[in-house]
Amino acid sequence: MILKTNKPTTGNRQPTTEKPFQFVIGKLINVFRRWSVVSGQWSLFLLFITLFNFSTCKYGFKDTSPIPPEIKTFRINYFENKAQYVNPQLSPQLTERLKQKVINTTRLRQSNDDDAHYDISGYVSQYFTSTTGIAQNNASTNRLTVGFHLIFRNTLDEKKNFETDLTRNFDFPASQSLSQAEASLNSEIVRNVVDEIFNKIFSNW
Repeated sequence: MILKTNKPTTGNRQPTTEKPFQFVIGKLINVFRRWSVVSGQWSLFLLFITLFNFSTCKYGFKDTSPIPPEIKTFRINYFENKAQYVNPQLSPQLTERLKQKVINTTRLRQSNDDDAHYDISGYVSQYFTSTTGIAQNNASTNRLTVGFHLIFRNTLDEKKNFETDLTRNFDFPASQSLSQAEASLNSEIVRNVVDEIFNKIFSNW
């Protein structure tokens, strides 16, 4: 009598496949959620979800902006200061801060060429103080007005070219001198004016 032995066959073996990233993350979230229910640590579970969402979004931020695909490069020219009163720190800080914002929040590559797809220039047009609040016949609040003239050029589509004036106001106590106010407001001025310029350029994404 011949005994037949069953040999393992490989012809029908199913290839192993790696589980999708989303599936693995889903399992981790479920495990952490069960642990939160048992231990009562719901705050840690919410913190975990928040950190996870942040970590998965930040890496794809540059790839999700709807800038036209043909736009690849940008150039930011030095912003001159043509205001009657010149804050010597303002122009270089505005120029560099806007460069960094575009680099950090878009996929565009900085260029110094004349044919950069987005060519951005402009100048500080206004920089003056005025009184906004009066108490007992004395000025209680002063206002610093900063104006900027923006010139935007799209070298691939001239119809998108534009020029516009932007103005931001910054209040400070009347007891402070202008130099004192500048020392405390400088970072806020630069941040707000740069945000205004950036939003004006990229508001149509």
